[in-house]
Amino acid sequence: VEAVACDMNSDFEEAFKGRYPKLDIVYDRFHIIKNFNDKVVSEIRKDEQRRLAEEGSPEAAKLLKNSRYILMSKRSTLVQKDEDARQGKLVSTAGEIFNTPEIKAYGGNEAWYDELLEENKLFFTIDLVKDLLDQAYNSHDEVEMCVRLEEIIDICKATENSHFIWFARLLNNHLRGIYTFAKYGISTGKLEGINNKIKTERRKGYGYPDDEYFFLRLMEISRKAS
Repeated sequence: VEAVACDMNSDFEEAFKGRYPKLDIVYDRFHIIKNFNDKVVSEIRKDEQRRLAEEGSPEAAKLLKNSRYILMSKRSTLVQKDEDARQGKLVSTAGEIFNTPEIKAYGGNEAWYDELLEENKLFFTIDLVKDLLDQAYNSHDEVEMCVRLEEIIDICKATENSHFIWFARLLNNHLRGIYTFAKYGISTGKLEGINNKIKTERRKGYGYPDDEYFFLRLMEISRKAS
């Protein structure tokens, strides 16, 4: 065993290192991105919307309403959604039972995103950090990935914004475990998938009083299809 992927729970790392001292820890990419989206992007958006409303700029505050997904998305994703809208792609078909109309993909996503960046320096910084994170995780060289991460840390600190500074501290405190992704490219994706299977199976059975039978069920649903 050379490396193991886990989230940033210190208990996991201590357990692995206690048994395999030379093991490389790789902090899961999903958890890094989720922390940025939930603790930085989402919180800054709410702060800015509240600030604009308090300053008597209701129209500017309204622009931020429902913008969470837009701010979290990659530009390539927004471009694809705009293309789907141009092609009239269906998002949801019409329903007769509840008399619901069909819903088509809506456009203007990239334009809205650009407007948000133009109006707010913090949103522009969010875009910059997202781009650097993408570059970092596309790197296959540990030194290069570390350089990108240190750039992000410096940018976050320079904003003097509490949410960005929190993220800079998070990266700095877990730096080695993050940039080792460039060497191993592993994640906890399969483990998360198994966790979801466990939750689904438990719901389907309304709970299982027999633990042994429950584990047999889990082994069965985890088998690869032949």
